[in-house]
Amino acid sequence: MFSGTHRRIVCMWFPRLASDRVLRRDPSEAPFVIAARAGSTELIHCLNTAAERAGLHRGMRMADARSFCPDLISRPADPRRDARFQRSLRRWAERFCPWVGVEDTDGLVLDITGSAHLWGGEAAMLTDMRTRLERAHLSVRLAAASTRGAAWALAHFGGIEEALFALPVAALRLAPETVTALQRLGLGSIGELATSPRAPLARRFGPDLLLRLDQALGAQPEPVTPEVEPPQFSVRLSLPEPIGLEADVMAATERLLSSLCAKLAAQEMGARQLCLTLRRVDQASQQVELRLAAPMREPARILPLFQRGVSEVDAGFGIDQIRLEATQVEHSPVQQMGNQANRPEQLADLITRIGTRIGLENIQRFLPADSHIPERSFLIAPAAFSEPQSGFHAARPRPIRLFTPEPILAAGPTPPERFRWRRMDLTTERATGPERIAPEWWLPDEAWRRGLRDYWKIDTCEGRRLWLFYTPQNPGWFVQGEFA
Repeated sequence: MFSGTHRRIVCMWFPRLASDRVLRRDPSEAPFVIAARAGSTELIHCLNTAAERAGLHRGMRMADARSFCPDLISRPADPRRDARFQRSLRRWAERFCPWVGVEDTDGLVLDITGSAHLWGGEAAMLTDMRTRLERAHLSVRLAAASTRGAAWALAHFGGIEEALFALPVAALRLAPETVTALQRLGLGSIGELATSPRAPLARRFGPDLLLRLDQALGAQPEPVTPEVEPPQFSVRLSLPEPIGLEADVMAATERLLSSLCAKLAAQEMGARQLCLTLRRVDQASQQVELRLAAPMREPARILPLFQRGVSEVDAGFGIDQIRLEATQVEHSPVQQMGNQANRPEQLADLITRIGTRIGLENIQRFLPADSHIPERSFLIAPAAFSEPQSGFHAARPRPIRLFTPEPILAAGPTPPERFRWRRMDLTTERATGPERIAPEWWLPDEAWRRGLRDYWKIDTCEGRRLWLFYTPQNPGWFVQGEFA
C-alpha cells in the first residue's frame, strides 16, 4: 500500500493554538473564544473546550455565540502573535529531530527518520511529545506515518495508518469545494477515490487532487523542509583581564563593531537599535542601548554615539565580557557613493546624536496632509521614523505661525482700519483677500462647524503682518496667524 516505509513522519496539530496561547498567559475556566472579523461580521476563529461544551463552534457569528453563552469571554485574533508562537514551538520541537517544518497555521511536521531510537522508540517519543505539550497547557493531536500526507490525515481525522483508505477525502488536504464535489460524485473516502479511474478525475479536478492522493500513499515524495533561522547579529568578546577605563571599553566596542558591521553588510542590513552589554567580574551586567535615526552599518559613524552611554557605566571591579547585539535591523541595500557634499546620512547622524539625549520621538518634522483647512494641512511625525516629503502647497501664501483663533473687536465684512490685538493698537495699511475656505463637514471639528471663513492677509503700519478671518454666518473677526 505504501512505498518508502523507511521514512517516518510525525504531524503535530494544535487545534486550539490561538486560544491556548492567550489562556497560557491569562488562565480561565469560563467559555473563551478568539474572534476574527470577516468583512463586517465577527466570527469565532478559535475556542476552548468550555466554549465547545456550551454549543459554540468555529465560524459561528459572535452575536449568536453571545446569545447562546452570556458569560462568554472573547479576545480579538492576532495572527502575527500566533505565527510567532508557532515558530517558537518549531524551535522547541527541534529537540526531537533536526528536520522540523511548519504545517499550515496551526501545526508542525517532523521527519523523525533515524531519531526515534534516541527516545526509546517511536511510541516513547510520541508519549514524551504529548506529555510535554500537555504540561505546557497546549491541546495537541499527534500521528506518525510513512508519508507526510498520511501523518496529517491521521492527526486531523484519527485512526491508524493501515486504515487510511477508510478516512474521508477531506483528509487529503483538499479545498472544501473539491471535497464537496467528490462527495456529490459518491467518492466519500480515500479508498473509493484511489480505486476510481484517474484520467476523468484529472480532467475534472486538475492535477492537485491526484498529487495529494499520491503524496498520502507514498507514490510522490513530499519532503519536510525546515525553516531557515534568521541571522543573529550579535558578537561577543571575552577579556583575559578585567578592564575599567572608558578608553579601554571604547576600544573593545570598536573591535566588536567592526565584526558586527561586517555581518550586517554581508546580509545588506543596517542596525536601527543596538544593545551593548557589559558584564562585570561580580556577574552583574549593565547595558547601553543606542537607537539610530536611520539604518547604519559603518563603525566610524556608530562608535562615537556610544561615548555618552559608556561614560556613565559603573565598571565596579572590572568588566570581563562585552556583548554587542543589533536588536532591530532593517534592509539597507548597497548604494553607489554620490556627491559627498550632500550626504543624507549627515542628517541621520545629527538626529541620532540629539536623540540619545532627548529621545528620538521628541525630534519631529512636518509632513504635508491633504486638507485645505489650515490646522489640518500638515502632520507632525518623529523624524527618525518618517521620510521627508514635498507637497506643501496652497493656492495662497500661508503664515509661518498658526495659533488658536483670537477674537478682535471689529464690525462689517471688510477688514477693520484700526483694531486692538494682544494689547497692541494696530492700523491696517494693506489688506489682501478674501480667500474663502469652507469647512470639511465629514470631520468632527467643533471650531469649523460654525461655517465659512473669509481669510485676509493684513499688513499693518506697525510692521505686523497678520492673518485674519471673518465668519459671515456669525459675524466676527479673528486673528489666527502671523507672517514673517
